[in-house]
Amino acid sequence: MKVLHLLSTNKFSGAENVACQIINMHKNNKNLEMAYCSCYGPIEDTLKDKKIKFIGISKLNCKEVKRAIKSYKPDIIHAHDMKASFIASLSCGSIPLISHIHNNAFNSRGISLKSIAYLFAAKKARHIFWVSNSSYEGYKFHRRFKEKSSILYNVIDTEELFNKMNLDKQLYNYDIVYLGRLTFQKNPERLINVMKMVVDQKKDAKLAIIGIGDLEQEVKQLVTKLNLNDNISFLGYQSNPLKMLHDAKVMVMTSRWEGTPMCALEALALGIPIIATPVDGLKDLVINEWNGYVSDDDYELANKIVDILKDKHLMSTMKKNAIKKSEEINNIDNYKKEIDKYYYESK
Repeated sequence: MKVLHLLSTNKFSGAENVACQIINMHKNNKNLEMAYCSCYGPIEDTLKDKKIKFIGISKLNCKEVKRAIKSYKPDIIHAHDMKASFIASLSCGSIPLISHIHNNAFNSRGISLKSIAYLFAAKKARHIFWVSNSSYEGYKFHRRFKEKSSILYNVIDTEELFNKMNLDKQLYNYDIVYLGRLTFQKNPERLINVMKMVVDQKKDAKLAIIGIGDLEQEVKQLVTKLNLNDNISFLGYQSNPLKMLHDAKVMVMTSRWEGTPMCALEALALGIPIIATPVDGLKDLVINEWNGYVSDDDYELANKIVDILKDKHLMSTMKKNAIKKSEEINNIDNYKKEIDKYYYESK
């Protein structure tokens, strides 16, 4: 069986990480072959490092996807997120389509162009994986697809995670790490405002921002405006940020919406407490006062960060609990069985 994973971006982020993990967890199955399809771009270097077959397209449109399908001849198309699922539904013909939704996007919660377009894709799909219950219930027309939907929380391969982290031998002294795109969804401006409150209480606090995005210049301007240039470092895209995360004391997320963020799963596996806004899958991962803290109040977020930075006992306890949570939720075998079930049913 040949499975073609179709993605809408040409950069490596959450959904792309999930697709790569699915491909890698099946690499020893001689009866199953997988390839990754997206537009040409930075993702190619990541796929090369991971030794994943890449089918490149110049644009995410029907013509290019049909060309990729003709070239690879897949038995199943596994499309990630709504845009890729929509294009796949128009291009796949009689080839079974599995749709995989990775977040609870604002613009699909009501009647919108996106929610209506995905309605067509969802009808075409043989099965739909939703990354969290909130991503399923958040979609405007979710009740129409109850019978073909299942919740599939993300997992990570912790052995692979530590092997990759150990490739980086440097030591980092950032107190706080933000790992993600600088986009509207992630709300990086809120992150900077929270950091200002942290610095007001702890002058030497250091934040590393790992990632790029269309809000990068606006965020840098805000950092300058708030006189935080000595406290915040912009590290751009990093192909292996795991050691930076491991060496930090806390990870912060200020997202407007999420699915089950891969970076949060990585942080827990590395024993890093998470301070975050209470969105979607994060509410399932973070238990207040145990392995982190979730709040929609900026002052509370800042105060909890400062508490962890100043209290070594609290930090140590939360690190141990983060690892406990990671061990509880990361079951690769069950995840793989769930995916395989629908692959073989769809064929």
